[in-house]
Amino acid sequence: MIRFENDYTEGCHNRILNRLMETNEEQTPGYGTDEHCEKAREYIRQACDAPEADVHFLVGGTQTNTTIIASVLRPHQGVVSADTGHIAGHETGAIEATGHKVLILPSNDGKISAEQVKEVYEAHWNDATHEHIVQPGMIYISHPTENGTTYSRAELESLSKVCRECGLPLMLDGARMGYGLAAKDSDLSLADLARLCDVFYIGGTKVGALFGEAVVITNDALKKDFRYMIKQRGGLMAKGRLLGIQFETLFEDGLYYDISHHAVELAMMIREAFVKRGYSLRYDSTTNQQFPILPNDVLLELGKKYSFSLWEKIDSTYSVVRFCTSWATKREHVERLLEDIKTI
Repeated sequence: MIRFENDYTEGCHNRILNRLMETNEEQTPGYGTDEHCEKAREYIRQACDAPEADVHFLVGGTQTNTTIIASVLRPHQGVVSADTGHIAGHETGAIEATGHKVLILPSNDGKISAEQVKEVYEAHWNDATHEHIVQPGMIYISHPTENGTTYSRAELESLSKVCRECGLPLMLDGARMGYGLAAKDSDLSLADLARLCDVFYIGGTKVGALFGEAVVITNDALKKDFRYMIKQRGGLMAKGRLLGIQFETLFEDGLYYDISHHAVELAMMIREAFVKRGYSLRYDSTTNQQFPILPNDVLLELGKKYSFSLWEKIDSTYSVVRFCTSWATKREHVERLLEDIKTI
């Protein structure tokens, strides 16, 4: 069985594994105060062109989302997200468990617009009973989105402008950020994200690391006591150097970008094969996630050799599925899939 259902089926890039082995018996201080974490922070600050940014390392995406959001919001506030946002549908109520409501906005492609943010902000403050309603306290987006779509620089600039006018911190979930930056139609860089967002994170778990996410805080108002929040949420890892070594390896010479481009290149081959065969795509994704709409009998046939995710049912005969490539996807496996797509 060749697996395409997600981008975390393998362990980690061999260079990271080798580096972890090489440094295994080093003695270092704990909790991210070691030399490897500091080198990784500097590499990330350089990549973001943000020398004053605070950089923190956590283990996984849900932990990172809950820690950031809980640190930003007051007790009476909620976080605004697309209805397809990861925090809204795939984190088992983790945000609500911290005492904060997820305020959802409708989205056809996974993105939310500056206009929507302005509307939800004004609707709250124009309501005469707003003290009885959860107050929008921050905006959550992801790049790429759950549907593989990406924000353009112009879209993010508009969104950032409205957020700052309304006093709403803008958070960007970057669990798959590498694949978003590697998309051929993407005009965003890490420096753009650092300039336009108040806080974001660079995903490692799905982009070559064994585990780990790197939080980048550029808004000075959000920096204070963040390590306290990490500890309170169970995220201050005693062997913090294990996170630092991984991000040090990913960012010291561009490995993060190289492996992201690899995944996107193979995903585009899969996309093209389905389109040439006459199948439609549910979302216009140019990242590592592709969402073809396929007859159920075709899915049964492909399912004999390949694993993929059922996304949604269109009707009794058609379904949307997700094929996902990763940093570790083998070209020969994709080529085998392409041959089978031609004949189904």
